[in-house]
Amino acid sequence: MKIEELIARWNTDEGKPYKGSLIDMSSYEDGNLSCMCAQGQVLHVVGGWDAQMLEGIDQGNADKETAALLNISRAHAVLLRRINDRVDGAPAIVLTDPAKVLGDQWSKLLDFWWHIDTLDAEGWQKVAAAWEAAWEAARDAAGAAAWDAAWGAAWGAAGEAAWDAAWGAAGEAAWDAAWEIQGANILKGQGKEFFFLPMFGFASPDDIPPRPANYGIALQETGQ
Repeated sequence: MKIEELIARWNTDEGKPYKGSLIDMSSYEDGNLSCMCAQGQVLHVVGGWDAQMLEGIDQGNADKETAALLNISRAHAVLLRRINDRVDGAPAIVLTDPAKVLGDQWSKLLDFWWHIDTLDAEGWQKVAAAWEAAWEAARDAAGAAAWDAAWGAAWGAAGEAAWDAAWGAAGEAAWDAAWEIQGANILKGQGKEFFFLPMFGFASPDDIPPRPANYGIALQETGQ
């Protein structure tokens, strides 16, 4: 089965992925994909993982492996999981039409998420240091402005995914930078400077380098 066929299957009644874990072993039988979540199906169909491997892997590594197989960021893979597990979740759109989940700044968010995956330990330490140094002095005011610029469930999804893909103080900076990107147009319209993005070396979302041209198997195949 090709990846685009698998993703299209998620939009059918019989193909809706399982929710809550990579696999429901109590329902597993050879050829049954409905007992696997979206990530589990990607790992099984694309990665060739068997049921025992799905049952044995921890979620953090599943996020990483899913990201590698689809050539997307880890935060994007986390978003796939989070949307899948919602009661009304439709995980296919995370890959085929991310704007429906992330809003009109979706492309810059994907660029940012890809960038944070490229940071090494030293890079994350610099982000964490910048966060901690600025927190006491200015976070409350800047955070309030960025909060006002963010909106609805979209910033929540982006922020949570960034948080899961990072950790500690650096993770908080990644969270805040993600929803600051989503409120970029409002911040610019108000003449406000960005606060969290500079912790990652960017004065504004315009400075974030583009993700690779071959980013995302599913995104390429669906023309996004």
